[in-house]
Amino acid sequence: MLSAAKELNYLKSGPASDLKKNRTKTIALLLSDLSGPFYSELIRGVQEIVLENGYDLIAVSSYADESSTAARFLREARTDGVILLAHNINTDFVLNSAREGFPIIALDREVIGNPNIISISVNNSRGAYEATEHLINSGCRSVAHISGPANSKDSQERLAGYKQALADFNTPSLYKWILNGKFTQEGGYEATKMLIHQGDLPEGIFYGNDEMAIGGLNALKEYEIRVPEDISIIGFDDIQLAPYLRPPLTTMRQPKYEIGKLASHVLFQLLAGESVSSHYTFDAELISRESVRLF
Repeated sequence: MLSAAKELNYLKSGPASDLKKNRTKTIALLLSDLSGPFYSELIRGVQEIVLENGYDLIAVSSYADESSTAARFLREARTDGVILLAHNINTDFVLNSAREGFPIIALDREVIGNPNIISISVNNSRGAYEATEHLINSGCRSVAHISGPANSKDSQERLAGYKQALADFNTPSLYKWILNGKFTQEGGYEATKMLIHQGDLPEGIFYGNDEMAIGGLNALKEYEIRVPEDISIIGFDDIQLAPYLRPPLTTMRQPKYEIGKLASHVLFQLLAGESVSSHYTFDAELISRESVRLF
């Protein structure tokens, strides 16, 4: 962890308070969590452009209230700009924080009403639709969904895409088959156990991210439910561990590295006074592996 922090030019929040009011030559990356496999490629993409421009990167973990270190970086403009991926920081607070000379690149949300905020997102609803469609086309007559936090735009859109696919393919949509796994491995494990305890397992499960799918795999193995022979599963993200699971995980790939690079590139365009689009969108790509049974 320490070596990774050094590679990212990571600074704790204390030294950040000493940064000068004018150009600080630093960019802040505010994340819900500094740990977890999803963030590593995103951070690498951000870091590459930031360092190319001779800036330092400050990575800060956010918390739910507006007194947190991450919120203070927004409120007090401690850096030259911010890349934000933290659903627990209120959108109104973000709107009120961006100003001329202090741009914010918002990931995982679309923020309208401030020209100094640029949104970058993945077409989550389409990706979720394709994930659910893949399970149905593989022969699954019933599909459950393990979702992420209710206040996450990613989670909301993936749930919507899942429901739309069920409707389009006349596949039953049952409340008992939609559970919240909080985008964590432990949450996916617990949600899958709840599915199992209900005693009426679906033929497929769409997990809103790969971390929850890993937890789900562990729960299914505990109960000797075979993947994909007894149940098919698909994730979202394509984290580095996905192809090395047993079985290798079918998933929807997010271009995390590319998103990080674009976020930094757009941020520096804004700092240079250039015009940019207000919103950029990436597509997710189906990566077919062995966790989905093809009939």
